[in-house]
Amino acid sequence: MCNIRIIAGLTGIVKRKENMASIKERNGSYQITVSMGRDVYGKQILKYASYTPEQGLTPKKRQKAVEAFAFDFEQRCLNGQLLEGEKITLKDFITRWAAEKAQQELQPGTLEKYQAVIDSFILPALGHMKLSEIKPHTVNAFFVSLTKDGSRHDGKPGGYSKGTINKVSNVLSSILRTAVEWEAIERNPCDAVRVKAEDSAEKVKFFTPQQAAAFLDYISKPYTIHTKGHTRTDDTGKQYTVGDYTSTKELPTQLKVLFSLAIYSGLRKGEILALTWDDVDFENNTVAVTKAAAVVGGQQIVKVPKTRNSYRLISIPRSITQQLQQWKLEQTRYRLQVGAYWEGDNWIFTQDNGKMMSYYTPYSALQDILNHYNAGKNETDKLPMIPFHGLRHTKATLQIAAGTDVRTVSAILGHRETSTTMNIYSHSLQTAEQEAAANMERLLAKQA
Repeated sequence: MCNIRIIAGLTGIVKRKENMASIKERNGSYQITVSMGRDVYGKQILKYASYTPEQGLTPKKRQKAVEAFAFDFEQRCLNGQLLEGEKITLKDFITRWAAEKAQQELQPGTLEKYQAVIDSFILPALGHMKLSEIKPHTVNAFFVSLTKDGSRHDGKPGGYSKGTINKVSNVLSSILRTAVEWEAIERNPCDAVRVKAEDSAEKVKFFTPQQAAAFLDYISKPYTIHTKGHTRTDDTGKQYTVGDYTSTKELPTQLKVLFSLAIYSGLRKGEILALTWDDVDFENNTVAVTKAAAVVGGQQIVKVPKTRNSYRLISIPRSITQQLQQWKLEQTRYRLQVGAYWEGDNWIFTQDNGKMMSYYTPYSALQDILNHYNAGKNETDKLPMIPFHGLRHTKATLQIAAGTDVRTVSAILGHRETSTTMNIYSHSLQTAEQEAAANMERLLAKQA
């Protein structure tokens, strides 16, 4: 470990190593300086790093942590392992970031999404630049360029949406934040650039209480489909015309349970698809979330949940438990009928051979139902064409409207921070607060 002696200084406590590294304390942080000799002009070559120990350490442990960091920094300087922003390009840094950090810390699905953003947006525009050349004005100009007509890869007119630019910003900022942590650059240039976020109410699509009730009622009963006249071809290749007709259908029990559970539980799509019958406590009306489905490299996999907070026990109404019991009975009967064709592994939601339901089925099935519901209705009577994730948003907004506190809503959704819940549902929370204020006013008016 470093050989340290302490010298009193005007700016704080200076700890100096006898040969190369020195450590200076300033307001709880430490600046480590390593001398690398002198250049051809006799000027001293110095390398710097800053370090802030964890809070709550004893003075002795704090000193040991600082010394350990200083020693590690010194060794990287001596061994040529120190990343220098003046020499390494963003492209080369991303290669190291992916191998040494992202692959260890990010979920496979998240890493795949990050890589898509990197390949499509970041590398073509900034990959050739040295880290030290990427300044706030560079980042700002990059984001502005994405708003211009002709910037889209799909050839559509106009620029990218604010939501897409926000995703690019988040990925780039995460990479450059690591560059700061690894002392390749002093500060993250993204911190000085603000991308105006979309209004939460515009991004979040969900059912109102009335719409949710109408949707659940619709899927619980047989529904009528109106089909316009069209031409068909028989087995001999001869065409014939069929007139307009109506038919009555009923949604399969599995999809009824899928949609109802999504609304009443607020689970993510991947969490729902990864549920097995062992995760359901039929006696206590709970569902345990311990895993999630995802698509990585075109393959559907099962992974650990998104965050530590995603491990949770969700309470569901008794009526949903009963729907699950009915579906389990139907599934068991079907499994016995098909025999060896069944390849399942105790999944609740399945394909016809028992394997886990496809990741894309919930969305397409929901769109089909919404299209059937909206057919022939006036615009004011139609349900919004929300994505499957909108059922999760519906759960959250309904809980907020019912007066559930934000901490409880956050726990139900499996968010790591309550701030995440507040940012996503700020509009709903504001509406709930306004309603609470109005209720208080009406209550006090009665007492007058």
